[in-house]
Amino acid sequence: MPRSSSPPRVRPFFKVVSTADARARIGEIESLPSEIVQTRDAAGRVLSREAVAPIDSPHFDRANMDGFAVVAADTFGASTGTPAYLKILGTVEMGKTARTRLRKGCAMRVGTGAMLPPGSNAVVMVEHTDEVDDMVEVHSGVSPWQHVLRVGEDVAKGTPVLPAGRRLRPRDIGALTGLGITKVRVHKRPRVGLLSTGDEIVSPDRKPRPGQVRNVNQFSLAAMIDAAGGDLTDYGVVGDVSGNLEATLKKALAKNDVVFLSGGSSVGVKDLTTDVIMSFPNSEMIFHGISVAPGKPTILAKAGKKPIVGLPGHPVSALVIFDLFGGPLLRILAGESAAEAFEPARCTPAVLAQNVASKPGREDYVRVRLSTDGERKVATPMPGKSGAVFNLISADGLVKVPANSEGLDEGTEVEVIWF
Repeated sequence: MPRSSSPPRVRPFFKVVSTADARARIGEIESLPSEIVQTRDAAGRVLSREAVAPIDSPHFDRANMDGFAVVAADTFGASTGTPAYLKILGTVEMGKTARTRLRKGCAMRVGTGAMLPPGSNAVVMVEHTDEVDDMVEVHSGVSPWQHVLRVGEDVAKGTPVLPAGRRLRPRDIGALTGLGITKVRVHKRPRVGLLSTGDEIVSPDRKPRPGQVRNVNQFSLAAMIDAAGGDLTDYGVVGDVSGNLEATLKKALAKNDVVFLSGGSSVGVKDLTTDVIMSFPNSEMIFHGISVAPGKPTILAKAGKKPIVGLPGHPVSALVIFDLFGGPLLRILAGESAAEAFEPARCTPAVLAQNVASKPGREDYVRVRLSTDGERKVATPMPGKSGAVFNLISADGLVKVPANSEGLDEGTEVEVIWF
């Protein structure tokens, strides 16, 4: 009789870790070196050293309201019934140095932002005045330095204005240039290599045959890498051939600071990623598997000092894992602290619309759609398998089910992590 053939051996995961351990190991990855760039080009970059004010801001006493510069004591007790009368000496022009000294019993017109004339120490709002010939009636008294922004009151010279590790926002760029800071030292943007593996993957312009699928992950992940601040090089799809994968990965590692591989991270017999990664000199498998759903077959490894992330091939798993771990890794490389990198960008409190089951020992992330019921938000779970892409894009965010829980009951107050 012919000998029965044994099924192919399925290798176990190497090192399955908890989500907390996965975050801790990612948080140990060092940020990239720094470089000096023009401030105008630094939006979205992370400061590598604190920014210090080189001057006082403002560097002159400045009117903070439209009205009249006055000596405050001249207005004490003024009211609508008993106004104070001051002689108008003229107008301080915007952008010009005020040279005329204000004498007691006099006033000068000023606009918001204009320099206060010497001798004055307050501004009366224009709404509280009336002009009569060359005099101004003041209907409300002001105290010394009222409606005035004094020298250094916004920022004093030598004051730290933005800390190291700050990701610069558009408003930060304006604040820095307003202080005359035209160059800043920031961490380099991560250079990111991206490739997908799988003989079954075809390009979007091709009609897939039975057993084939169009490439979803490559394009979604490319957009997510860009949104996370990565400088992307796309290496396309590599077939399930060890030599091809090794050659492409070698090229990607030579050029980039981190490489993401989509597919080939599970325990199937054709999944070659782990073998190829471990074939590189000084390679290390940090973990192979996270106790999370979706996305357990996730890899974090290093070849030399460069991290390699193996994402699951199923689209929903790949995109959720990138949101939870891949994006934070790029932000850490770009200079953010691990605490900031793993902090969700936006959460919304809501009430769960129905029960959610879970398996103790793993952290589950349930896709939900948000709706409004009166004054409260309601999160409705959207069950679906990891290959159901449109289930993912119809969701508004994720609800975390803790690893020590068997699920969440209907009516539970939850935090929805927005996509």
